[in-house]
Amino acid sequence: MFKLTRYILYDILRNKIIISYMVLLFLIAMGLFQLEANNDKALMGLLSVVLIVVPLISLIFTTIHYYNSYEFIELLLCQPQSRSKILWSEYFGTSISLLIAYLAGVGLPVLIYSGESTGLYLLICGAGLSLTFCALAFLVAVNFRDKAKGIGVSLLLWFYFAIIYDGLLLLVLFSLSDYPLEKLTFVFSGLNPIDLARIMVMLKMDIGALMGYTGALYKNFLGKETGILFISLLSMLWIVVPLFIAKRIFNKKDL
Repeated sequence: MFKLTRYILYDILRNKIIISYMVLLFLIAMGLFQLEANNDKALMGLLSVVLIVVPLISLIFTTIHYYNSYEFIELLLCQPQSRSKILWSEYFGTSISLLIAYLAGVGLPVLIYSGESTGLYLLICGAGLSLTFCALAFLVAVNFRDKAKGIGVSLLLWFYFAIIYDGLLLLVLFSLSDYPLEKLTFVFSGLNPIDLARIMVMLKMDIGALMGYTGALYKNFLGKETGILFISLLSMLWIVVPLFIAKRIFNKKDL
């Protein structure tokens, strides 16, 4: 599995899209730090970019890569290789390449201008989002044989997590404002990995006005450090669960 992962990783790292993704993140991060005299404000702007761009690129690139590698996967299945090893190799090769591009593009400016704990938390959250949406992309791709349908579902997932979710949450909170909603809000926040990453960074920055309702709840009921630990565990589930579901489907699917 290591040799196959290394081959896939080496092949993806030469991809122009990955290189362009890394350069784009680097230019945005450097621009924000150069324009803002306050590094915390630059980190806030960079967080907004990371929460939108990283999930989108991770979803779409991984989905397209899987479909483009379909013939290669079929060839591997003719060899004495288990399906699980092939899927794990594809995931690790793709996710590691996305992590390298992200850490090189965002990590270098953050370490230069804001290398304290808040900047490191931003890097960790972005890396977690890369792994999460790469896993979700594999779940989508193994479910749909048609490439156009798979890419469409991936775009819908990103649209839901990045845009629609916040509107739905506000609608529910407004409609049920007469009832105690603290526990329900905890549940809702766990249903969106992007929101979990945002809350984690906000808890570390300790900016109460920008935490939002869910961020304030985590701080008040769980505390700062315990809240970050709880969010980390939820974020891990967003990586592990889609991957194991995708593996089960891939092992049973007739290719």
